[in-house]
Amino acid sequence: MDRPRAVALLSGGLDSTLAVRLLLDQGVEIKALHFYTGFCITEHKRRLGLKREDGQQYVNPALKAAAQLGVPIEIVDISEDYYRIVLNPKFGYGKNVNPCVDCRIFMLQKAKEIMEREGYQFVVTGEVLYQRPMSQTPQRLKLIEKEAGLEGLILRPLSAKVLPPTIPEKEGWVDRSKLLGIKGRSRKVQIELAKKYGLEYEQPAGGCCYLTDETYAERFREAFAVEGTITRDDLVLFTVGRHLRLPSGVKVIVARNEGEVNFLKGFASRYGYARRVDGKGTFALIKGVPDEEDLQRIANIVARYSKRQECDVLINVDGQERILRGYPISDEEIEPFKIYHKVGAVR
Repeated sequence: MDRPRAVALLSGGLDSTLAVRLLLDQGVEIKALHFYTGFCITEHKRRLGLKREDGQQYVNPALKAAAQLGVPIEIVDISEDYYRIVLNPKFGYGKNVNPCVDCRIFMLQKAKEIMEREGYQFVVTGEVLYQRPMSQTPQRLKLIEKEAGLEGLILRPLSAKVLPPTIPEKEGWVDRSKLLGIKGRSRKVQIELAKKYGLEYEQPAGGCCYLTDETYAERFREAFAVEGTITRDDLVLFTVGRHLRLPSGVKVIVARNEGEVNFLKGFASRYGYARRVDGKGTFALIKGVPDEEDLQRIANIVARYSKRQECDVLINVDGQERILRGYPISDEEIEPFKIYHKVGAVR
């Protein structure tokens, strides 16, 4: 029999890495697919040029995993279409603003296209039964397969023994007895397997999607409640900086580090902005049209987040520049403006 061939969804996390490794052990030829959505926290930090706590640079987790596994990988940019899914998911959101069911269907549809075009036989994922309550129940896994047009052709090596046999198992392309029967949210078995294989994997082991982040979700919901709409720019900007809503409704996004300063400057041609005249310190993006009171508040905000130093602040709105003296805004005054997830808050 010819060597079986499969495409595998590889995030670079613990589960997807192990799923590929288990099939490599059975001699399956694997091509890894990594879908770039624009919402991976690790990849976003890498693009900002940030460093880990140990001083190391962030790396793309899927590329790192593929290199460890010795498999070819294709990065598939689905961000353009994915934004539309985030804004209008057919199957709704999870706990935050994560459209997990729609996300899996969309990625698997893309994987199916590549599988058929390049002559592969089935699709491999790192999904674990009951690990995620929205998308990894038996009913949802079945729904996702049907919607993706891949019924019987998705092999989940980590949970295969607690799921119905798939076509790859029935046809003898893989040995079901050598697959696993993991279910639930614990990752003890996976962590032990990673140690056995000597595999490094992205932390946290459960994923790194901004859409599951509570503060990101708070910014999403707040913007929709106040502005009545969410733009593609919003979906990107929710990942960056400190978000403040002034009493007038004007929004201010303040960079927290050099990487975010450079990132927010990329939006300066489309929005108002504020910065110190001398170029030191932070950079703030302005969404909306500030009145005189707002302008002074914005100058004071820039002063606060530029080492809390009194300074001259240049504010540009609609191409009109103003220079105001900024006086660091107090903790008490700025706290009501902050948009973030407050622990214990009632939604």
